[in-house]
Amino acid sequence: MNKAEMEVSTLEEESKVAHGGGVFTFSERVEYLKKYGKHSMAFSALQPKMRYFDMEGVGYIAYRRQWGSVVCLGDPVCSPEDREALLDAFFTKYPAPIFIQVTPDVAKLIHERMGYHATQFGKETLIDLNSWTLSGKKKQVIRTAINHAKKEGVTVRESYGDMKYRDLSESWLKTRKCKGREIIFLIRPMEMDYKEGTRRFFAYQGDEMIGFIFFDPVYESNKVVGYVPNISRASEKFPQGIFYMLMVQAMEKFKEEGVPYIYLGLSPLALDYPPKGFESTALRWMLEFTAKHLNFLYNFKGIDFTKSRFRGDEQPTYVLHKNRIPAKNFVAMFRLCNVI
Repeated sequence: MNKAEMEVSTLEEESKVAHGGGVFTFSERVEYLKKYGKHSMAFSALQPKMRYFDMEGVGYIAYRRQWGSVVCLGDPVCSPEDREALLDAFFTKYPAPIFIQVTPDVAKLIHERMGYHATQFGKETLIDLNSWTLSGKKKQVIRTAINHAKKEGVTVRESYGDMKYRDLSESWLKTRKCKGREIIFLIRPMEMDYKEGTRRFFAYQGDEMIGFIFFDPVYESNKVVGYVPNISRASEKFPQGIFYMLMVQAMEKFKEEGVPYIYLGLSPLALDYPPKGFESTALRWMLEFTAKHLNFLYNFKGIDFTKSRFRGDEQPTYVLHKNRIPAKNFVAMFRLCNVI
């Protein structure tokens, strides 16, 4: 290989890294996101270190590789009519990937077409802002929290310029079960270069920032059809109720703007009963055991309780896997999430 050929080869490799290994430029990928990204994880899949399997004129699949495992994040970003073609091409290149946090339609397709197990991993909650209100017995927890916060002089405002959120986030991370470690992959990093369409709401008590939520956009046909609260933090001084107050004020703002939905995102290991026939009984048992006995490792029950208070429409979300017990894939996923 001569010098000119080496330079061309180097540029091609740099391009692959810059574009996540796919053929689309970043701006082209964003175009597909805005057309077909109607999924709570679609925006998160633009986080750093992701790789992409791109199909010209169709869309892409977002994934990461870890210890030989290919771990795909969310649904394919493409038209529903093109899912089969995109998945067929992807499985030709990667015969045994694992898919995490996919919707029932995609789970059914991969199960039927590839013979994969589709095991419930949790559930997601969708709120129709046009019909949602604060009334109802089940929402008393939310109303009580908001009233308490208001009595304590808490206010909420949308902003982009206040950088004190970084100090609050560092303090918050020290209180978590995985102390000092930010969970990534299943939750996008707090700091991302690409921020278009994101919204930030902050809670203050006087001049002190005591909480915040960062919302990511959900797209369909080049329009924002919803937001998902991907990053949230609260001060140790005021841990209770801040999330509810931030959420409700943001929801009221979005409703005024004509945004139809709020996606509350994943409630991990919140499982439906009885299990379905296409689930792996072995993995399902392990997930049930974890949810019941290992809440001290991660606050599964608390997350599910908080989101359930909003009384939205819940739907299961799945992990798709080839082996009955995908131990290697799950360990790889935990590493990608920064849990281990």
